[in-house]
Amino acid sequence: MMNLFHELSQDCSRMTTQKYSSSFSSAIKLLHSDLRAPVCNIYGFVRFADEIVDTFHQYDKAILLAEFKQATYDAIDRGISLNPILHSFQLTVNAYKIDRVLIDAFLHSMELDLEKRQYDKNDYDEYIYGSAEVVGLMCLGIFCETDSTLYETLRPYAQSLGAAFQKVNFLRDLKADYEGLSRVYFPGCDFSNFTVADKAAIEADIQKDFDHAYEGILLLPEKARFGVYVAYKYYQSLFRKIKKVSPQNILEYRIRIPDYSKMFILAAAGIRSQLNLL
Repeated sequence: MMNLFHELSQDCSRMTTQKYSSSFSSAIKLLHSDLRAPVCNIYGFVRFADEIVDTFHQYDKAILLAEFKQATYDAIDRGISLNPILHSFQLTVNAYKIDRVLIDAFLHSMELDLEKRQYDKNDYDEYIYGSAEVVGLMCLGIFCETDSTLYETLRPYAQSLGAAFQKVNFLRDLKADYEGLSRVYFPGCDFSNFTVADKAAIEADIQKDFDHAYEGILLLPEKARFGVYVAYKYYQSLFRKIKKVSPQNILEYRIRIPDYSKMFILAAAGIRSQLNLL
């Protein structure tokens, strides 16, 4: 009967992924079947932590996050949790021997969101590492399975991809972060006077991350490569759309990629994959 609880818990993480991110959910479906549940288990954990600091304003978020953090470590140590999201997460952490240092860094970045509102360069780099790069590294541990040499080779590329995704998210969610949560992640930016030069500098930094990440995608194991490539293409498409928006207008609305564009991206990626043109 324990297998039934494992399955139920992982179904909860899969449904969480589907509800919160159609893009990631679609990309995960393109991974080898062996990899899908473990990646969803990571996404469910990350999503719940993020919800605590971003959404639950009518509650004491510091207490909720502290309890979530302790419950996470208890689940990993015990090999079980009655919270299905944490149970599925610990299954992945323990099966793939995900370094607890990565989990520590992620939860630390969530703690920063409880208080910190404006970031300098050092704080920004620390936050990007903990909130995004380590998530890429957790997924990389799954993709590489037991190949620690490949993991170390691909580590910097996975960090770049996680950083690119997060920075694009920051630009996409600028209105909600700045006006709704009073957060300014990009160092040295005054969003009451966000200039063309400010936006161009951020975009150049993101492009550098994307370029570096692409080199690593080509080196991924075949079971992971296509799914990661499609996620990369989704975010590149979103990034290109953001680049066309003026600094003044980027604070006006949340930029999205419509479903028909995602279908086109998937089809084009499939053709390139079949022709070995990734």
